[in-house]
Amino acid sequence: MERLPTHPGERPHESDASPGPARTVPPTPPPTATAAVDARGIVTEWSEGARQLLGYLPSEVVGQPAARLLADDAGTADAAALRDAAGRERWSGTVALRHRDGRRLRRELLAHRRTADGPVTEWLVVSAVTGTPEGQAPPGPPEGEAAGSGTHGNEAAGSGTHGNEAAGSGTYGSEAAGSGRLGEWAFRQSPCVLAVFDADLRLVRANAGMEQVLSLTEDQMRGRRLPEIVPHPVSDETEAKMRRVLEGGGPQHLRAGAGPAGTGANDGWSTSLVPLKDPAGRVRAVCLAAHQRLQEHLARQRMLLLSEASARIGTTADSGRTAQELADIAVPRLADFAAVDLLDAPRHGGEPSPAAPARALAATRTAVRSVLDDGPTASAAGTAGTAGTAGTKTLYPALSPVARCLAQGHGALYDAADPDLLRWARQDPGAARLLGSGTHSVMVVPMRAHGATLGVALFGRHRRAEPFEADDLWLAEELTAKAAVSIHTTRRDSREHTSTMTLQRSLLPQTLPDQGALDIATRYLPAGTRAGVGGDWFDVIPLSGARVALVVGDVVGHGIRASATMGRLRTAVRTLADVDLPPDELLTHLDDLVLHLSADEGGTDGAEESAGGIGTTCLYAVYDPVSRRCALARAGHPPPAAVTPDGAVRFLDVPAGPPLGLGGLPFETFETELPEGSLLALYTDGLLAARDHDIDEALDKMFAALARPAKTLDTVCDRVLTAMLTHRPDDDIALLVARTRALHADRVAAWDLPSDPAVVARARKHATEQLTAWGLDDAAFITELTVSELVTNAIRYGRPPIQLRLIHEDSTLTCEVFDSSSTAPHMRRARTFDEGGRGLLLVGQLARRWGTRHALTGKTVWAEQSLSPD
Repeated sequence: MERLPTHPGERPHESDASPGPARTVPPTPPPTATAAVDARGIVTEWSEGARQLLGYLPSEVVGQPAARLLADDAGTADAAALRDAAGRERWSGTVALRHRDGRRLRRELLAHRRTADGPVTEWLVVSAVTGTPEGQAPPGPPEGEAAGSGTHGNEAAGSGTHGNEAAGSGTYGSEAAGSGRLGEWAFRQSPCVLAVFDADLRLVRANAGMEQVLSLTEDQMRGRRLPEIVPHPVSDETEAKMRRVLEGGGPQHLRAGAGPAGTGANDGWSTSLVPLKDPAGRVRAVCLAAHQRLQEHLARQRMLLLSEASARIGTTADSGRTAQELADIAVPRLADFAAVDLLDAPRHGGEPSPAAPARALAATRTAVRSVLDDGPTASAAGTAGTAGTAGTKTLYPALSPVARCLAQGHGALYDAADPDLLRWARQDPGAARLLGSGTHSVMVVPMRAHGATLGVALFGRHRRAEPFEADDLWLAEELTAKAAVSIHTTRRDSREHTSTMTLQRSLLPQTLPDQGALDIATRYLPAGTRAGVGGDWFDVIPLSGARVALVVGDVVGHGIRASATMGRLRTAVRTLADVDLPPDELLTHLDDLVLHLSADEGGTDGAEESAGGIGTTCLYAVYDPVSRRCALARAGHPPPAAVTPDGAVRFLDVPAGPPLGLGGLPFETFETELPEGSLLALYTDGLLAARDHDIDEALDKMFAALARPAKTLDTVCDRVLTAMLTHRPDDDIALLVARTRALHADRVAAWDLPSDPAVVARARKHATEQLTAWGLDDAAFITELTVSELVTNAIRYGRPPIQLRLIHEDSTLTCEVFDSSSTAPHMRRARTFDEGGRGLLLVGQLARRWGTRHALTGKTVWAEQSLSPD
């Protein structure tokens, strides 16, 4: 295949010297030679102008290597130039091409990179205005126009509509000598962007402002349409409005301007399109004038950035991530690089004094961002002042700008010639590398929140020529303040979470008490949300008569208040359990306590978060291994699940009382008999409040996990949690699983006694004989004294019937005496000559503990003694 030339000269225009009416329909513009080349160097598009220029049909070129269109004797150099163009956003240069008939054409090409929708992601768009083969003279002016005049080009002095007029000649013939030069100077040096497009909408003049904005020379743009100079929809819209001007539509306006290739539209520009008319009033060309609404545009961009920062900074509870979000939003829209250093030990206090002395400080580089993927500001990792890698330690000297700004508590601007910055560079190699990288403007902004100085943010510019100004400093301070507040909140929440976790775990049982009625396993999982730890708790409380109380509760709210309320309620439950209150009465007293707590906290800040525990739920159960009966009551709490030895799972039908703190509503006790080896599962509602399944599915999973046989209760707990949870829970979870034991008849002995003082001796005899049968002769002396005192008191102060019962556990012997009187004995100190009053004092000294347990009718006085060697 022959090689193809590409850039012809402009097609001559017909002369329009004679005056006439204004043109209403513009002539069809001559086609531009354009081609598209993909990243592999293959031609993918071929325009009609390209066909006219080089003679090849699209079917002969598309799909072929573009290098075949180069002239043979310049192929190597031109191919290298095109390869160089492929790596840029835009490229221009002169390339020797070969016409289909063999002629050599040397043309200037203008290439833009664009993105395609197909699998090829990079295209090279090449445009050229048709011209003449190499070696031929360019076409002369249209008939009737003098050399140097006409629609295109720089007209000679005194001629043409748009040229540089000589003194006293041309359209402005009355101008004095030098007026033409002033007009040209005004056009060339205007602060606005000025350009003139002819009737074919091709550029014929461009001033220095246009050249600077588009980074192209006038020669590179001349003869090309605006969409060919800047391929972008804004250019297409502008050209459509220019055509409207040519058609007599009058001046047109746009609220945007075309930017350099690869940057698209510039919203900060206002563009006007006005017709240029000859003396006869005929539209001959269009003048494009654009000016930048700089301050308005910058203010709008700052406010948009500030608004965006509200959504992008502080998205997680991670201080390092927040610092990086600050750096990411600042670069490149505010600065060319940014670095965030957090102090190793935040400083606390009020507003710093402007005259506060600066001192050296240590910090950790936490976040870095630069417009450069690699370069001095991106790779430098000095001790300070650079955008070094995150995680490095930084040490700022006492007289450095950073230390001074932190001491004074406000940000500051510095340029490269500032004495403070230069002194810092002499002290610190990292700062020297910063200035040596071309950074010409620096902002230092302290990170402060709620009276604490957390760190410092550094911002610099080395790519953008304009320095930072006061409004930039204000914006940087606002962005930094948002990040500082988020970091301070994160650290505070982290400290509070740690404190709450410590408090919560310290208030929960550290070890389970020794008792023989139940095998027990427990689990506690704190919530995985930012709300923090809640007030869920469980407890195991040994009671008299070998009985055990199980408690599970859930305090509303999260945080330290909820944990503290939980601790108070747990203590209250233990105190009430020691009085041996039935479950319903215990919850009633607990309900009164929550009401009092709510009244006490009613005037404190944040009381609405905890309300003294109002809404707290609780389940209280008492299991008796002798009778194998379990008594339960609940206050707004989920019912417990029971698993019988045969594997059947059911909820215990415990009446649902109201949550604690409402007052005035009754609680009911539910009793049931549990076979030995039954399983009880008590839990808080966080176990059932899963996000990925409904309540019925959650209950099915829990029942299935409880029904599966397991060697240990720890295995049961793990199975339940594994089945119910697929993620960290949104609420705290407390789980208590217990397997029942039974004290059989060989461990319990009971005797009914008549209300006769003579029966005391018989009671002592029954006790010693039973101890001998159990092999507990060593405990006989204390047991005889205890039995004698308790039976004597029941006969003397109580009412029949009277019953003596001995309960033998592994390490405890309990002596109980029941009578039908509700009068409870009280220990007192007997005076010297008193004949009585020393019995209970003696029992209290000899027994490990003693007390009174009331029933619906009568009472039981009991005393425990330890059987262990200690």
